[in-house]
Amino acid sequence: MGKTAFIFPGQGSQYVGMGKDFYENSALCRDIFAKASKASELDVEALCFEENEQIHITEYTQIAMLATEVAMLRELESRGVKADVTAGLSLGEYGALAAAGVMSDEDIFRLVRKRGLYMQEAVPSGGAMAAILALATDKIEEICAQTEGIVSIANYNCPGQIVITGEEAAVEAAMEKLKEAGAKRCMKLNVSGPFHSAMLSGAGEKLGEELANVEVKEMQIPYLANVTADYVTEAADVKELLKKQVSASVKWQQTVEKMIADGVDTFIEIGPGKTLSGFMKKITKELGCECKVYNVEKWDDLAAVREGAGVC
Repeated sequence: MGKTAFIFPGQGSQYVGMGKDFYENSALCRDIFAKASKASELDVEALCFEENEQIHITEYTQIAMLATEVAMLRELESRGVKADVTAGLSLGEYGALAAAGVMSDEDIFRLVRKRGLYMQEAVPSGGAMAAILALATDKIEEICAQTEGIVSIANYNCPGQIVITGEEAAVEAAMEKLKEAGAKRCMKLNVSGPFHSAMLSGAGEKLGEELANVEVKEMQIPYLANVTADYVTEAADVKELLKKQVSASVKWQQTVEKMIADGVDTFIEIGPGKTLSGFMKKITKELGCECKVYNVEKWDDLAAVREGAGVC
């Protein structure tokens, strides 16, 4: 029998109104949003449900996304749907931590509020990110390494889609070289900073100081870290990996490939949008395998996911 994975999207999938139907239909979900508001000292319900511009600003986006993901997760769990393993892309790794039971929800909310603040504060002028489509990964790595200045891979999303990050001049120079090397498209992203680059290492250090005060528990289910694309087997390793994650590459494609190699054949994406499901199609096509992929984004998705997961 195959295994099931809960997977969680990162920043970029947010929108006003996300999770509102969960909030309206479930006391459990309302409690999660209340915990997030208390831990972050923000009105997370207003941030998620009322028209505002803050939802797209990193320091607010992250807590809004995580509160929504954790509310959806807890409701799904309450209906008997369980996972054998979990992982999340960038910010989504904190959703995976919640699923794995590594920290209390309150601690995770406090951490992510600080993470968003530190990342926003650390954003230097002159940073940029760009999506590179349809070029071999090793060629992208080679060109980034040969380009003067700070430029590296931020995200290994899926076959044919890599995101680079770093100093604006270096990113632009790399983009030109990548086009010459045959990239189908090099597209600058509308983001507020060079995330997952060495330029944000200071934010990781500050987050590390916060992590020092957080209790890490034994995992209820295994989770895979972005930094290593591998299982975290020791609770003691969690803090160092989360500190590094702020400025390190997100190895998402490698993470999914690892789970599939270990027998995962059902993936449940929990959170706004269907970004990870899109990546899944390309990853499984490249591997020549088939996996079932479900989304929990709307309240009505719960019944279909429950049935697909074989919960009677």
